Amino acid sequence: MSLTPRFLPAALTAAALVLAGVAGPAGAADDFPRKPVTVVVPFAAGGPTDNVARSLAEAMRPTLGQTVVVENKTGAGGTIGTSFVARAEPDGYTVLLMHIGFSTAPSLYKNPNYDPFKSFEPIGLVVDVPMTIIARDNFPPNDIKEFVEYVRKNKDKVSLANAGIGAASQLCGTMLTSALGADLLTVPYGGTGPAMNDLLGKQVDIMCDQSTNTTQYILAKKVKAYAVTTQKRMPTLPDLPTMDESGFKGFEVGIWHGMWVPKGTPKPVVDKLIKALQAGLADPKFQERMHGLGAEVLTEQANPQALEAKVKQQVPQWAELFKKAGIQPQ
Repeated sequence: MSLTPRFLPAALTAAALVLAGVAGPAGAADDFPRKPVTVVVPFAAGGPTDNVARSLAEAMRPTLGQTVVVENKTGAGGTIGTSFVARAEPDGYTVLLMHIGFSTAPSLYKNPNYDPFKSFEPIGLVVDVPMTIIARDNFPPNDIKEFVEYVRKNKDKVSLANAGIGAASQLCGTMLTSALGADLLTVPYGGTGPAMNDLLGKQVDIMCDQSTNTTQYILAKKVKAYAVTTQKRMPTLPDLPTMDESGFKGFEVGIWHGMWVPKGTPKPVVDKLIKALQAGLADPKFQERMHGLGAEVLTEQANPQALEAKVKQQVPQWAELFKKAGIQPQ
């Protein structure tokens, strides 16, 4: 039966809707992004991960051609923000920037509300950040040798601050107390900012935190610094010895950061985000900013394969460490 003129507009409209339904997702992916992209940081503003995210957001903007907004969704060691992204629309407009806590949460929480292997599409690794062992500026020890002796002798009096369960400072603090053989009074905070404020205010004694947060205070002599946790000394703090060379062989913890999107995000969108990440990491201003804070920019590992391999290696490794330390999931 042929279509009469009076039926033709309706038929054309129906056909257009069918074609839109078929081509819509692909078309949406082809012209991504059409609006600002949000990078979710599951920690407080002003913290070390937030510092990385805000510098990277600016560096990715030229490639994406859209504003990149950083949004902080804090709580529960980063699991609230991380699970928020896991449940977000898989369209590329909600991106997660998270650190090593992505791999430790499954061992620290009974139900983190995300699966590190099934809930996300990896984009790539971003930076690797050393940890620094610091103290209030009037803490008695003056070097790492005196620090070790003092802490062991006064372990019942020394307080160790961290930014909460699952935070990088908590992970490093766990390794530090284990290495020292000293069960210190641990004081958890709701983020790195409050913990650092109390350290600066001499309310707590020591902390182990990322160089992206501590370098400015070390250089300004607002805190005492004793050691760095990587195998090599930091170029920005060349006089700060490593834990390894200070007698703690094998003591190494670097806080890597990665970028993910929700599972099911179209491949063309993922590919564009990978391209933007790689361009952002290559940006001279971003590299200068990160190097100034002691962070290593992981340009060659800014791809899904490297990030996926890192997570697969780290999840069981931290599970074993927490088991040996007697840390039970909450």
